[in-house]
Amino acid sequence: MEDEEIIALYFARDEKAIAETDRKYGTRCRRLGIRILGNPQDAEECCNDVWLKAWNTIPPQKPAFFSAYLVKLMRNAALNLYEKLHAEKRGGTQTAVLLDELEDCLAAPDDIEAQISESETAELLRQYLKNVSEEARNIFILRYVYMMPVKDIAEKYEIGVSKVKVSLHRTRKGLRDFLGGEQL
Repeated sequence: MEDEEIIALYFARDEKAIAETDRKYGTRCRRLGIRILGNPQDAEECCNDVWLKAWNTIPPQKPAFFSAYLVKLMRNAALNLYEKLHAEKRGGTQTAVLLDELEDCLAAPDDIEAQISESETAELLRQYLKNVSEEARNIFILRYVYMMPVKDIAEKYEIGVSKVKVSLHRTRKGLRDFLGGEQL
């Protein structure tokens, strides 16, 4: 079933929308949840939260890119659960490593002037990523949106792990430079 048809089911308040969403995007969302949380049961819980959130937000929202909308909901749900589960300790997991990698590009929570809305941040990131090579953009997105391990990205593109790491480093540095040395 096409995305437009699934969204039409949401607008019609037909519960089949949830089943069709799960059929088409469930595997992708669960994989992302497992990458973030490291646990299939927690990923499944987040998936259920995402389906409920989609049900509650469509309508009035009508996402232009349904798969990206669901991935964003899943990533946010998984990161929120991760924070809840690891409130006392941070370390060792893929998510903590990713957050550390992006620390220089993110605003400090107490720096009011550096904080900007999520939509402005997304637009700045989109603008920056338009100006990098397709390979660098894809590597960055796989790493920081889909939270794919460096080794898996290297295997996917049939390149060395070190090339992936260098690409990520240069892309993060370029993002900092793009922002004029200021942090998001």
